[in-house]
Amino acid sequence: MVGIKLVNVGKVYTVEKEQIKVLDGINLDIHDNKITVILGRSGCGKTTLLRLVAGLEKLDQGEIQETDVKKKAYVFQEDRLMPWLNVKKNITFGINDKDIDEDKINEIIETVGLKKFYSAYPNQLSGGMKQRVSIARAFAYEPDFIMMDEPFSALDYFTREQMQKELLKIHNKRNCPILFVTHSIDEALTLGDKIVVLEKGRVKSQYEIDEKNKTRDLLSDKYLNLKKQIMNDLKVL
Repeated sequence: MVGIKLVNVGKVYTVEKEQIKVLDGINLDIHDNKITVILGRSGCGKTTLLRLVAGLEKLDQGEIQETDVKKKAYVFQEDRLMPWLNVKKNITFGINDKDIDEDKINEIIETVGLKKFYSAYPNQLSGGMKQRVSIARAFAYEPDFIMMDEPFSALDYFTREQMQKELLKIHNKRNCPILFVTHSIDEALTLGDKIVVLEKGRVKSQYEIDEKNKTRDLLSDKYLNLKKQIMNDLKVL
């Protein structure tokens, strides 16, 4: 069973000789085969938490315990595609040629809706298509754990909604645990099996969503009430 546990995790940055505590005593269990969403305002420590889990930064306090996590993948806010490589080669970038399973790669390309753009280059793709390539590349790596840092934040509403559906479709097929960062409450409610509200570097609240049907009606009483609770947590009511 793949899992990650944060125990009393803390991080401090020094800015102009002043120490700023970005994360303060974070305790969190990230479940196997689930999408865990970290939600909060800009500057609350979301991306720092993600980077610590990814190993891109060092802890100042606490520990991160991993169970059966051998390979991780990270999807950034920007697509970070290689402009000289086509869609397929961008997706398989970093994978040894001998380890590339053509059938699986073709399946992933089809799942993200890029079958007709197999040989296209990044400058021929829209913003949403580029993000699909980034997500496909993460899954093609066949990681045990995926981290996503607001990957849809630069997209328009309609493209963002479509990308959320694409992500859920891939996740349902691959069953890989995902740690997803966002500042959008609606996005958190659409994607999250678990929503963790972060405020000023601390866990303000956590919500578990037991929903077998991945197509959620955010206008239902259940989700409107949950949204109100989260808005209250973030003091936006």
